[in-house]
Amino acid sequence: MSWSSLLALAMVASPVAPTSAGSAALPSTTTTTTYHRVDVDGTGVFYREAGPADAPTIVLLHGYPSSSRMYDTLIPLLATRYHVVAPDYVGFGNSDAPAPTTYTYTFDHLAGTTNALLEKIKVDRYVLYMQDYGGPVGFRIMVKHPERIRGIVVQNANAYKEGLGAKWTNIAKYWADRDAHPEQLDAFVGFEGTRLRHIANSPHPERYNPDTWVDEFAFLSRPGQREIQAELLYDYRTNVASYAAWQQWMREHKPKALILWGRYDPSFIAPGGEAYRRDLPEAEIHMLDAGHFALDEANDEIAKRVLDFMQRLTP
Repeated sequence: MSWSSLLALAMVASPVAPTSAGSAALPSTTTTTTYHRVDVDGTGVFYREAGPADAPTIVLLHGYPSSSRMYDTLIPLLATRYHVVAPDYVGFGNSDAPAPTTYTYTFDHLAGTTNALLEKIKVDRYVLYMQDYGGPVGFRIMVKHPERIRGIVVQNANAYKEGLGAKWTNIAKYWADRDAHPEQLDAFVGFEGTRLRHIANSPHPERYNPDTWVDEFAFLSRPGQREIQAELLYDYRTNVASYAAWQQWMREHKPKALILWGRYDPSFIAPGGEAYRRDLPEAEIHMLDAGHFALDEANDEIAKRVLDFMQRLTP
């Protein structure tokens, strides 16, 4: 029997079932992420958006050296119920990266631009989700506009000196004399530092996609990035100097808080997560079996805890 005859016989014996309404792919109406760029004071700022526009908003603030892309796996899980906005800071991701001669790279300025973006797209009441650099950006926004904050989610975003890991002792040398310590900047923007930011100390390195740090290093290798990141690394000293003020703000305003901390993070160590309890005794704190970029290891757990937290918030 020929191959064509066998194929015809097989098709008769095992007909392909027609596609039913129950098995057909359904169009997504709330979890489709859309991508936008808007002009903020002459600078193009990129952001991702998903979820129903009339639902409570969660603003996702990314870390270093990532972008809003770090939330790609989290956004669809939150956007089934909530409106999600995830911007890229100026100098990161798909936002413009003007030279430091035309844009002042300080955390004050990043926060100001990010706040101006939220105002421009009419997001004026939200929960702030902060990771790493998202902490100093988010705290500055909170201090300026406490009336806009429904609650905070902190994921390895440090606000306490006891949360600073061993490497910060050497970075402090850069703050004292940046020209004398180029090795600190070299490590900060180098490939190995970028890789270890994900997998260092983790007992589960197999859970990390190496494409992530390869892409981040490619970003850091773009023309002009070394100069941009040098400015922000130097300005990070202002964040440590602001810890006491941020702690006082939390004591005074008592925001509802969910603290999610990757316990293996060598940069922002676990005592920094536990320390939030001093100023927010009612905060919900969870130490996760994860590292600095906890979403790489515990995305589903984080999504569940954020959804539960959001459901308990008052309007």
